[in-house]
Amino acid sequence: MTDRTEPRFPASDDRRDGEGQEGTPGDRRTALRPHAEEQYSDELALLAASDDRPRPPGWRLSPHAVVTYLLGDGAKITPKYVGPRRLMEVAVSTLVTDRALLLLGVPGTAKTWVSEHLAAAVSGDSTQLVQGTAGTTEEAIRYGWNYARLLAEGPSEAALTASPVMRAMQTGTIARIEELTRMPSDVQDALITILSEKTLPVPELNTEVQARRGFNLIATANDRDRGVNELSSALRRRFNTVVLPMPASADDEVEIVARRVAQLGRSLDLPEVPAALEEIRRVVTIFRELRNGMTEDGRTKLKSPTGTLSTAEAISVITSGMALAAHFGDGHLHASDVAAGLLGAVVKDPVSDTVVWREYLETVVRERTDWRDFYRAARDA
Repeated sequence: MTDRTEPRFPASDDRRDGEGQEGTPGDRRTALRPHAEEQYSDELALLAASDDRPRPPGWRLSPHAVVTYLLGDGAKITPKYVGPRRLMEVAVSTLVTDRALLLLGVPGTAKTWVSEHLAAAVSGDSTQLVQGTAGTTEEAIRYGWNYARLLAEGPSEAALTASPVMRAMQTGTIARIEELTRMPSDVQDALITILSEKTLPVPELNTEVQARRGFNLIATANDRDRGVNELSSALRRRFNTVVLPMPASADDEVEIVARRVAQLGRSLDLPEVPAALEEIRRVVTIFRELRNGMTEDGRTKLKSPTGTLSTAEAISVITSGMALAAHFGDGHLHASDVAAGLLGAVVKDPVSDTVVWREYLETVVRERTDWRDFYRAARDA
């Protein structure tokens, strides 16, 4: 089988819009969300130029440099993940072996983010992606057919449509599968032969695709969503599992939210809103207290809502608040700008969650004298 794609690292020039240098996080682009290897191509190239450690076959960087790319170096490499270094070392070490990597955790723990950046750093290409849903078919994992050519010519290589997994095997790069447990169980099990034998049989052509060195697979999954299909024991044995936790401290979570909000603001071309660390910390505090069922001082027990109140949702609340402040406010982020978005994040079940939210407002928020503005805004939202 012939290769159909080439790894893209550094980024190609076809996404450049004429402003700034390609690859810096602050560039203005025509793409709404550039791929990691495009957005951070300067950092990847810098690491590659100075990386003198051994690189596994097919890798663009050494394992040590991949971890540096993910966690940052405090200087020219920005952190992509804030959390235990050992988790990233285990994840990268797994990809060096012949075992696939499963990133497990509740929604909003940066599984997709880590998966994308791992693929970008290892292969220079994070685009070999299968999005798992209840409607994902086996063809998305293995291959499909161009039915017009199939009917006209019969089974042939030209009529075959390669899946992202097949393309990753052909090019020796990383394939990604998002939300693996949302796929039907029989579709999941299509991976067993690929992960065990590192081959993909094509019986219609009496041939097979053998994975080139450098190929591996990163999957993400969570067990909190409805409609989860548990992995079979046979498939689970073929993964090394790394569990990504929620941020350990409020300071870590504030740092993550502040950094991602700044990045999103630049990529969406939002009018600049002055730093709003106070509102970010307030939203993070609310999320953490409701998640943990306890106020930060440990004095008051709370009911938890049905939603996960993840870091990703906190980022969304603040970003929406910034848009409101920039376009419909005075350009400064206030409690009233985040209150409505926060209500939508907390109240997923209009019956039970509304009770939880109102109780939190009256028993916790109302008693904090420096939160009076937020109490009034949230009560009126």
